[in-house]
Amino acid sequence: MSSTSTRLTLAALAIALTGAGAAYYFRAAPGLRHVLPVAPRPTPTALGWSARAQAVAGGDGSGASDGAAARARFADPFGVAVDAAGNIYLADAGANNRIRKVGVDGLASTLAGSVEGFSDGVGAAAAFNTPSGIAIDAAGNIYVADTGNNAIRKVTPGGAVSTLAGDGVAGFRDGKGAAAQFNGPVGVALDQAGNVYVADTYNDSIRRIAPDGSVTTLAGDGRPGERDGAALQARFDTPCALAIDAGGQIYIADTENFSIRKLGRDGQVTTLARAPDGERDAPLRRPMGLALTHDGYLYMSVARGRLLQLAPDASLRALGDADQGAQAGKGDGSLRLGQPRGIALARDGSLLVADAGGLRLLRVAPPLPGQAPAAGPARAAAPAAPMLWPLKPQGRAHEVVGLMGEVRGNYDGESRDHLHSGLDVRAAVGAPVLAIEAGKVSNPLPNADFGALNEGLGIDGLSYIHMRVGRGPDDKALDGRFQVLQDEAGKPGRVRVKRGARFAVGDTLGTVNRMAHVHLDYRPDGAEFNPLALPFIGLRDTVAPHIQGIALFDGARQKLVARRGSRLLLARSLQEVHIVVDAYDQMDGNEARRRLGLYKLGYQLLRADGSPAPGFAAPLVTQVYDRLPLSRDAVKLIYADSSGITVFGSAATRFIYELSNTLRDGRVDAGAWKVGGLAPGDYILRILAQDYAGNAALAGRDLALTIE
Repeated sequence: MSSTSTRLTLAALAIALTGAGAAYYFRAAPGLRHVLPVAPRPTPTALGWSARAQAVAGGDGSGASDGAAARARFADPFGVAVDAAGNIYLADAGANNRIRKVGVDGLASTLAGSVEGFSDGVGAAAAFNTPSGIAIDAAGNIYVADTGNNAIRKVTPGGAVSTLAGDGVAGFRDGKGAAAQFNGPVGVALDQAGNVYVADTYNDSIRRIAPDGSVTTLAGDGRPGERDGAALQARFDTPCALAIDAGGQIYIADTENFSIRKLGRDGQVTTLARAPDGERDAPLRRPMGLALTHDGYLYMSVARGRLLQLAPDASLRALGDADQGAQAGKGDGSLRLGQPRGIALARDGSLLVADAGGLRLLRVAPPLPGQAPAAGPARAAAPAAPMLWPLKPQGRAHEVVGLMGEVRGNYDGESRDHLHSGLDVRAAVGAPVLAIEAGKVSNPLPNADFGALNEGLGIDGLSYIHMRVGRGPDDKALDGRFQVLQDEAGKPGRVRVKRGARFAVGDTLGTVNRMAHVHLDYRPDGAEFNPLALPFIGLRDTVAPHIQGIALFDGARQKLVARRGSRLLLARSLQEVHIVVDAYDQMDGNEARRRLGLYKLGYQLLRADGSPAPGFAAPLVTQVYDRLPLSRDAVKLIYADSSGITVFGSAATRFIYELSNTLRDGRVDAGAWKVGGLAPGDYILRILAQDYAGNAALAGRDLALTIE
């Protein structure tokens, strides 16, 4: 073979064997006239690449089914790890409490665990309580942060489970094996010497377990805070994940501090990245999972569904969405998942992500040529059984005072700041807030905004907002599931609710604060779901929406006005116009002054005799409030600038819809009514204004037009 042919063969092999994260190099075999691949050479990591998420397993609802990966079901996938052969392991908490395996053969199986408990054994004879982060060593042993058991467990490739350290009791004590104590550990990592590192989450500390089982505290003084410096004087706040580089430096997801910290070989803790104070849309919010590349790029899963990269030069970028760029309603163009938790790097450089919201395992990678866009998880079905209310008496209807999709302002004078995300139920200040579904806390930080109006708690797919979480008006804890922590002045400063805490229907979750209502968010699959889908006992809506006005605007946003008593003249030369509708809804039991938003809007063009005009056999539905857009700015495409509610300073509550702009399946797009191609003549523009129950406005829905 000529040298030229050899070079061509090498090039062809390189192209054929180059993966997403590794490229092979070659050497000539002695005495042979061909080349052999030697080892993968990692390719440099790109910053801010565009990604597509494809389901590897799960996504078809909650359960414990094994078998073909696409039909497997999970209850609360959290930690993820991959072995040298490419098999993937998941910590599946919730009702499952198991370590699951998705093999390279495409089959899902249970390696260990069954019912919730604390016992060693093989396979189903072992028991976990809310397993979270996992890590795997070169021999295939899996190390598990068994959060609810306050222990670190070891699972062999054959499924034999033993307890490495911890005695099942929450505490903060160094020692060997069962003599040591942890408090809800969530994250684990391994170094090359066999040491196990633990994010001891509710002790706000970093611990190390030596190969002989001895536990020592490496960093943190056991109190939540934010302080760099010498390791044992440093402070963290609810750290949830760790990653270790080849030099032994430890990277820490300091979750409640919205930061990434590093514990260096010199024993000093430093902050690598942190969300700016007061920046409500900062990408780095509550980092939950970490994965470190060969060249020092740190991947992290964060709140609001993003995956971020922290480069060695401290540049921070979100992974882009290969299927959707930045556009109105989509957000900033970043990839968004349901509730990403643990992350692992696959051998090809792709990311394996446990999506607790979608109940699935995802592979995140650059899209392949010709690959179809990823399908989302199956939409969860609304409960069929009658749903109790979050207030006493739970079996009787209460007044609904706010609905999903309504315009909301802020206290700085902006009347259109964001879209309301759930359902509001009127309540007396100080009234107990009660659980409406049994559930188990999945998020290690399920509550937020202590003492603020938006304080709330999330349990599974339900969030209860505008309450004093876990305490009464005296700020004392309601029971042992709520830990009230004192601030530096000795006053109540926050409440902790641990991952794995269980609540039954009717349990008291807190007390209503000054907002005088309970706000319910419903996210059974990690995405917004209209809470009116919940079959609340006694909830009735027989009241049709009200239309207060219809207006048309030209392209320069000038209102088109008809002469008194005349039809509105609409020139085809305008080409397109914008339809704006002032409307509101009410429900049975509402006070007369109450104004609620609508669920479905659209329009239909009729001839003067009432028959549909061509192309309008049915109303054109432009807005449906079943899912909300990610971008806060979308509110200004949906609502006209005179919209607002009195709570945020508007003179009156008004919902003035920009009906030509569309909202479908959480995506907002600017639009217009195309009039340039319409035939001249008299018409009726009929507005569809409908509530969730299907009632539609009749009065005021028609605007008489003459198109010329």
